[in-house]
Amino acid sequence: MIAILTDFGTSGSYIGQMRVVIHADAQSIDVVDLFPDLPVCNVRASAYLLPAYTQFLPAGTVCLCVVDPGVGTDRKALALRIDERWFVGPDNGLFSRLIRRAGKVELFEICWRPRHLSDSFHGRDLFAPVAARLAKGDIAGLEQIGMGELIMPSWPEELPEVVYVDHYGNLVTGLRAEAIQKPATLEIEGQRCRYSRTFAEADSGQLFWYENSNGLVEIALNQGNAATGSGACIGSPILLLD
Repeated sequence: MIAILTDFGTSGSYIGQMRVVIHADAQSIDVVDLFPDLPVCNVRASAYLLPAYTQFLPAGTVCLCVVDPGVGTDRKALALRIDERWFVGPDNGLFSRLIRRAGKVELFEICWRPRHLSDSFHGRDLFAPVAARLAKGDIAGLEQIGMGELIMPSWPEELPEVVYVDHYGNLVTGLRAEAIQKPATLEIEGQRCRYSRTFAEADSGQLFWYENSNGLVEIALNQGNAATGSGACIGSPILLLD
């Protein structure tokens, strides 16, 4: 299986073009648009989402990960084997949280280049065909590299800010729920959020935080839109009060 995680969004032709390339090379491989609307051009926020949203994928899955504001520059193209899954994408810090939290990591630079490589769409021209090859077990064109050759930003282990706003207006943060005490009170945009295990346990119209299904701290407004209700957006800081 190939799982696509990108900031391309659900409209337009970008994901469709990548899927066409994958289908041409690997017609029998299932392709899933796992997370098609990662924060636009926000490598740091996306880096905290990748570990949470790929953790339940089966061994052997190839994750095609493209958040690449530096496309066309001399940044490396990577294929990483992390805890029995492949990750393909740019060397810009996107995989840094995955690597830090992994049990086993093998690092490769993609040395192969297609006959046509546009300056603005490496997702289609480079990363998609490599993902298709890896899904078929073909590792040609990869050169093993060391950890010291990667871009590894000094971002914190836990990121106390909003990294994604979902369809309901829920605020996903870069904090793992296991890293804070569940009775703790959080503050966002001057408003306090107490812990609730479920939506039903929170009062209607009440901001609260809970552990989402992928293990991250998420702030919600029961039967409402937390982003609108709090005025928060991607990048809004979270304070831990107690």
